[in-house]
Amino acid sequence: MSISYWLDKKEKPTHQYDITIIGGGVAGLSTAYWLLKEDPSLNICLIEKNRLGFGATGRNAGFITCGSVEHFNRLVGKHGPSEAQNIWRFSETNLELLKQEIFSGHEDQIYFEQAGTYSLATTHQEFSELQESAAIMQKMDIKVEVVDQLEIQKQLNAIGFVGGINYQRDGSVHPLLMLGLIKEKILKLKPDFEFFTGHEVYAINDQAENKLIKTDNGNFLTPILVMATNAYSDLIHPWFKNKIFPTKGQILMTEPLNKRIMQAPCYCNFVLDYFRQLPSREILIGGFRQLQKNSEIGHSDNVTGPIQEALADFLDKHIPLARGKEITHRWSGIMGFSTDGQPMVGSLPTDPQTFFLGGFTAHGLGLAFHCAKALVDSMYDRPIPAWLSAKRFS
Repeated sequence: MSISYWLDKKEKPTHQYDITIIGGGVAGLSTAYWLLKEDPSLNICLIEKNRLGFGATGRNAGFITCGSVEHFNRLVGKHGPSEAQNIWRFSETNLELLKQEIFSGHEDQIYFEQAGTYSLATTHQEFSELQESAAIMQKMDIKVEVVDQLEIQKQLNAIGFVGGINYQRDGSVHPLLMLGLIKEKILKLKPDFEFFTGHEVYAINDQAENKLIKTDNGNFLTPILVMATNAYSDLIHPWFKNKIFPTKGQILMTEPLNKRIMQAPCYCNFVLDYFRQLPSREILIGGFRQLQKNSEIGHSDNVTGPIQEALADFLDKHIPLARGKEITHRWSGIMGFSTDGQPMVGSLPTDPQTFFLGGFTAHGLGLAFHCAKALVDSMYDRPIPAWLSAKRFS
């Protein structure tokens, strides 16, 4: 955001807080929740440039999945068996924490389902990788099951896949209703907690022992800043320029089908593409950013013809019962991809008063709640996993 001299000098209120969180998505609200669980007396606020959930949280597909953006055998190849298992378990714990802390008793309210997710292969080469992944995971007592072409047709009413695996502990949710529930939990912990929506940050300056955060509708004076800005982090601080890359994901949705035809959400094409049927029977399909790699990097959230056409073609090719259904929505969202594929939690090397979490690499719902807990642990000098710590970049 650029700001003119006239707008910068406009008379605006200045608010003072112990901790100020920038970012009104699942990462920001989760951080507020865990901080207040630590100490409900903390004077905290959250600021967001649009409305809560307007970014990737309100634009994703609602998958709460374990692991990372690549097949498990590749995760093992990159990190080794022990660390790969730790990364997977961290995301499993993310869902367990959400169930215990947020979802319990409200599952129907947010359309939460835990039917697992599928990773499907259109080629025998990818199916071989998935079988290899499943064998490794089963030895680690990770709950997965190999499925063949007939099982895919039976359970998902999808064709054109030679096989796949089912990650049995994954879930799905209505992401904005989930965010609203986290907000409710925050307000139960601190009824006077303030959410400043419509406040876009355009400058952060040091002022004695504090940070002066300037927004278009007010300024904030705070000793501790938390950036829960993920894909937009590089717009606020240059340290993130080569660490978190804004990456667009596009989605389309059909009108409701007459009945539920899919048992669980699905990934395919090496986790690049994905689809699910909602409890309300609509079919959602996203992905295909690989078709326009250059234009899908950056902060623009426009949709593009080639990718939207590819999504519609996928629907026609692989989901016969959805053929001819009206497409009611087309949208995109900006995700934060980290340089090594794993999220990052910590403080700026040059500024220990500025904390952050981000780089969820298309797995925000599957990682952010636990990452926020880890961030609060780091703020209280408790250890966090080395693979998660931003110190790995120093």
